[in-house]
Amino acid sequence: MPVHPRWPLPALLTWGAAWALFWALQQLGLSAWVALAAAAALGVALSGWAASWWRRVIIGLGFPVSLALSGAATVPAWAWLLPLALLLLIYPLNAWRDAPLFPTPRHALRDLAGSAPLPAHARVLDAGCGLGAGLRALREAYPTAQLHGLEWSWPLRALCALRCPWARVRQGDIWRADWAPYALVYLFQRPESMARAVAKARAQLRPGAWLVSLEFEAAELVPQAVLSAPDGRSVWLYRAPFAGAPALDSLADGGDPPKRAVVA
Repeated sequence: MPVHPRWPLPALLTWGAAWALFWALQQLGLSAWVALAAAAALGVALSGWAASWWRRVIIGLGFPVSLALSGAATVPAWAWLLPLALLLLIYPLNAWRDAPLFPTPRHALRDLAGSAPLPAHARVLDAGCGLGAGLRALREAYPTAQLHGLEWSWPLRALCALRCPWARVRQGDIWRADWAPYALVYLFQRPESMARAVAKARAQLRPGAWLVSLEFEAAELVPQAVLSAPDGRSVWLYRAPFAGAPALDSLADGGDPPKRAVVA
């Protein structure tokens, strides 16, 4: 699992940094609401530290709530909506049901090309690219591929494009986008959204195309291979046309489970 500072250290450090920025901006003569907006933006930006969406909300709203309770500043009533607006901007409600902002570890996909070879200049999609860690890992595996990233949050999309200028990064919904043009689609989602990803891959990916999932298995499919990333996580590889997992009753009747290659 992703490594995060022990809770509540991320919250305490973020709130302290936000308070320091708020105080410093006021010492420079800026108005209280400008200082509030800047400090709240810092809190929201650092909320990606947290391991779950509810902790990110706590971090993002912690400074403005503590400021309101302390009575340390008088700001217009509408200014208190700024932190919530910033949270919704970076973490839209309809994106909360997908994966949280967990970056792909470095070198997690370095052995991918050995098991899922692609021709030069093949189109590869990182579906839900966040800040670009997955795109960087894909570039390590496929240095000649045409890399594409798709991210719902436009601030994250903008930052990802800055970090990965060699990739084409767009803002959009991974579930509405067409996956058909891609030779490989990479996901770092969560177990609850894998069934939806399987249905979409079955409907849209062309024969020979790959669906690659870090850590979370597509239980409905038989993997072509399962790689082991340096940190011990599994990288699941599926190739269209996809083979379905055998029914439980067929196994009960004595059938053998499908064989798959496991690469350390």
